[in-house]
Amino acid sequence: MLHRSTAIALFCALAASQAASAQDTVRLGNLKFAHYGAVSYMKEICGKYNIKVEERLFAKGADIMPAIIADEIDVAASAADAAISARANGVPVYTVAGFAKGGARIVAQAESGIKSMRDLKGKKVGVTRGGAQELLLLAELEKHGLTWSDKPGKDVQIVYLAYADLNQALAGKQIDAMCQSEPQSSQAISKKFGVELLKPYDTAMGEPVRTLVMSEQLYNKRDVAGRLMKCFVEATSTFNKNPPLAEKYVRDNLFKGQLSAEDFRDAMNNADYTYDVTALHLDVTTHFMQKYGVGRMAKPPKAVDWVKLDLLQQAKNELKVK
Repeated sequence: MLHRSTAIALFCALAASQAASAQDTVRLGNLKFAHYGAVSYMKEICGKYNIKVEERLFAKGADIMPAIIADEIDVAASAADAAISARANGVPVYTVAGFAKGGARIVAQAESGIKSMRDLKGKKVGVTRGGAQELLLLAELEKHGLTWSDKPGKDVQIVYLAYADLNQALAGKQIDAMCQSEPQSSQAISKKFGVELLKPYDTAMGEPVRTLVMSEQLYNKRDVAGRLMKCFVEATSTFNKNPPLAEKYVRDNLFKGQLSAEDFRDAMNNADYTYDVTALHLDVTTHFMQKYGVGRMAKPPKAVDWVKLDLLQQAKNELKVK
């Protein structure tokens, strides 16, 4: 016969085991950028909300959307334009929060002699197709009276490359400038093969806000979605209150030691972790996508139909976060 204390211990262990196995699993799509770090940190703390976060890294935000359609991803960190394009083409997602703003620079090749946007005339400029950087670049080119195409014949020739290939192309002088995300743009500057031309936030596009998007299926599971949003708000609040923790986590966990302290700090001097996004920002971004033909939208979505910030507001209220 079991001793009473042993029986109690076994019961507690069994209950704990059952509780652990009863955790809800949420599959997260994320990107490897400094300002995406708080989203990644969710997997470290969501256990307290009885959620297990399984993170999968993608090359760019647009690549996550087919995984949502295939029911492989439930929530994703994405540039606003990738989310808008997805929604326009029938991907069942809602924007439920912002998670970062800023995080882009236009960087010229260090030996190119390029000092201003006007100097880009006759040059090749690299950018990733379908990311926030493409829209920011086109808005800046238009502001400075420059025409562009991905073929020769216009003022500026756009060269479309993956984020991971842009720095290499700039260092190898295959392109004259690039519009690149963080921390890659900071790394180009610190390694001396790039110089900052400008931070492209001075057009009607404004400073880009990256969006947290959730499948409609998860959003409709109100209990799980609500707990996940509380985890997101806590993760973001933790990073904002504790910059040394944010730096250590991003450098050690997201970049596996391949990002220097200086480059992380330079990157985050050009970005912020946030919770907030507005329907207006999504509508303005949609307008610019239509204007420049970015994203191949079958039917441009109206923000009022797919920006759902109620769970975010509830989570902020419960956690007493402004």
